[in-house]
Amino acid sequence: MSFSFFRRATGNPVEADLRDYAARVEEINRRDRAPLSDSEIRGRIGLIRERMGGGDAPAPLPPDSEIEVFALVREAARRALRLDPFDVQMMAGLALARGRIVELPTGEGKTLAGVFPASLHALAGRGVHVLTFNDYLARRDARWMGPVFELLGLNAGCVQEGLPPAGKRAAYRADVTYATAKEAGFDFLRDRIADDPASLVHRPFHFALVDEADSILVDEARIPLVISGAEDRAAWDSRRMAALVRELAPARDYETDDENRNVYLTEAGAGRAEFILGVPDLYAAGNQPLLEAIYCALHAEALLRRDIDYIVRGGRIEIVDEFTGRVVEKRHWPDGLQAAVEAKEGLARKTEGRILGSITLQHFFRLYPALSGMTATARSAAHEFKEFYGLDTTIIPPHVPSIRRDEADEVFTHRAAKRRALVGEIGRVHAAGRPLLVGTASVRESEELAADLRAAGVSLEILNARNDEREAAIIADAGRPGAVTISTNMAGRGTDIKLGGADERERDRACALGGLYVIGTNRHESLRIDRQLRGRAGRQGDPGTTRFFISLEDDLFERYGLTKMFLKRYRLGPQDGPVQGGSLQRDIEHAQRIIEGQTFDIRRSLYKFTTLIELQRGLIQRKRDEILLEAPGDSAAGLFAEREPDLYAAALRRHGAGRLAEWERKATLYGLDRCWSDHLAWVQDTREAIHLVSLGGKTPIDEFQKAATAEFFELEGRIGDAVAAEMAGLAQKDEVTPLDLERLKGPSSTWTYLVNEEQFGWGLEILKGRNIGFASLASAAYGPLLVFVLLLQKMKRKKKPAAGISPPAGPS
Repeated sequence: MSFSFFRRATGNPVEADLRDYAARVEEINRRDRAPLSDSEIRGRIGLIRERMGGGDAPAPLPPDSEIEVFALVREAARRALRLDPFDVQMMAGLALARGRIVELPTGEGKTLAGVFPASLHALAGRGVHVLTFNDYLARRDARWMGPVFELLGLNAGCVQEGLPPAGKRAAYRADVTYATAKEAGFDFLRDRIADDPASLVHRPFHFALVDEADSILVDEARIPLVISGAEDRAAWDSRRMAALVRELAPARDYETDDENRNVYLTEAGAGRAEFILGVPDLYAAGNQPLLEAIYCALHAEALLRRDIDYIVRGGRIEIVDEFTGRVVEKRHWPDGLQAAVEAKEGLARKTEGRILGSITLQHFFRLYPALSGMTATARSAAHEFKEFYGLDTTIIPPHVPSIRRDEADEVFTHRAAKRRALVGEIGRVHAAGRPLLVGTASVRESEELAADLRAAGVSLEILNARNDEREAAIIADAGRPGAVTISTNMAGRGTDIKLGGADERERDRACALGGLYVIGTNRHESLRIDRQLRGRAGRQGDPGTTRFFISLEDDLFERYGLTKMFLKRYRLGPQDGPVQGGSLQRDIEHAQRIIEGQTFDIRRSLYKFTTLIELQRGLIQRKRDEILLEAPGDSAAGLFAEREPDLYAAALRRHGAGRLAEWERKATLYGLDRCWSDHLAWVQDTREAIHLVSLGGKTPIDEFQKAATAEFFELEGRIGDAVAAEMAGLAQKDEVTPLDLERLKGPSSTWTYLVNEEQFGWGLEILKGRNIGFASLASAAYGPLLVFVLLLQKMKRKKKPAAGISPPAGPS
């Protein structure tokens, strides 16, 4: 108790005192449920379920039921899966049931550990969501753990992308539902624009257990999920802009700031663009859309790299996740940037349409009354879990101590020396027959290294975003003696690499050779990502070795200006062998911690920008739910009667109260959705320009919140105007046909995607005070633009229609 009190008093979010959990596990182990029949197990679970009551406010868990449920789950796992849960798995389950983020090392059986809290919370009768990284893992885990739930008298469902609404509805009504976090979020957004209660798929949220919690709750959490409807937005010809920027020369016409991933025109570049386009003044009033289009094209040309930031496959752009190396389904860059990349690659434009709803995963997870998560690398993100989700982190040790050897880095002065050393080391280890996994930073690097190795006579498998559909099969055999697997960081998260191959037939030989040898070819912006790669080796007490081969010319060092600093500090010139001494490696790790802090600050800033809009969304949503779930006939005379009493009275005689109430219900839902969509468009435009206020000495987040609050206060009036105008048009008709009401249903086609929020477009990060020298230069260049942008935003607010909302465009 004293350890727990001291931890809370000091604000330490990491829980390492496991004595209480160990005592609870001892109690569980003393309860031998082997003598019970299957029906007796289900009967005992049923009694606990009845005592909990279910419903909207289930009763608290009866005393001692946690111990009993865990003992029954343990016995069910033994019978259904022939697996005997380790004590550490049950300790992890207890921590998860109490709302913790649990760190459990790779290979310790997190999937089975999650069944314990999932079963416990499922007894409330309100559903449990187990949210994971991809459809394959959701499908695999639901099938794998399904027999355990079935033996307990519970049922497990699985949601997959593309599943029809009826199938999703059934899956979400299961006791335990496996799904990807993103698909659950997209389904939430679809529910938010439903015009019929019968089309809702979710039920009220209760408990979510997040697998790969560091990746989903931290790395992915900043990315907004977006649902759009069919509607084209006029824009400058992106192909013309792509051709323009190809005529501009780096350094002369534009400069880049790689650390903050920004690009900006020089005075000469602006003049050249004006000459090519025939525009007298690029910064004149009315040219903001043109200026934005030019900067999007510049960003695509100068900063986004094919086979590193994205690949081209099947005639479309597919964005590669910087942390995993996987293609992220449905991810887009914002607005014109996506069009600019498509134009750069000569691809057909894919319209984004009108944004109908948006929510970040960060805010989506906060909608769950109870939340927990598990991962192998949680400790370094513990403060972030606490700040954003209010969750402490519990560290669970492995059931068998790790004997993996993490060797010191091999640091080279330049890439060519590193590449030669890599090929030599991989060739040497491969000749001995030891299995090798090589983690690279990009698709391009993985393919270039693979080509060098094949030329040296090394047979290998390559795993990157181009062949991600083969991931499970490649990873299953990566521990076989003689196997060489070249991978991006996607290497099998959620899947164990078993020594000896998938069937472990050659396990003894692989162990005798030293186990899996993991080589990293780059350090990453987060030490946590490096630890994830190391965690591929040494599962459950297996032997294994990890080592990083890095060069001071790697992207990480060049992007943050570290290459020149380290070369100068250590007086290094090009050399073929590795740099000797440990002080350089310590400096590299220190630099990584600083970079981690910067990226954490970026996520905190993004959170501040989205929190206010999420509060606004919640207010709009509560109003919408009241209208959507209102029983037919419950509506009294509403807004239309208040605003247009004479017109309402005439329509009442002509059409009757029931029809008018239903029409107003439809018109109000439609008006809410359209006005909220307009509000989101305004928010997006304002966010992209708001950082310019820092040139005037103001704080962007403060100014954004003031503007967004004022804009939201006007929203109710616009919704009322829109509903009154729609109702006036219907009320004056002698006969209202189904076709007249069809347009109130909104877009006939919708699609979902994610926005990569780190690609904001031009000139944002530089105005946050992180580059003072350039901020002063930008102030002179963009001062007139700042005034113009602020005036334009003011004009936009004044140009809102007084009544009526235009109908959506036809289906895409």
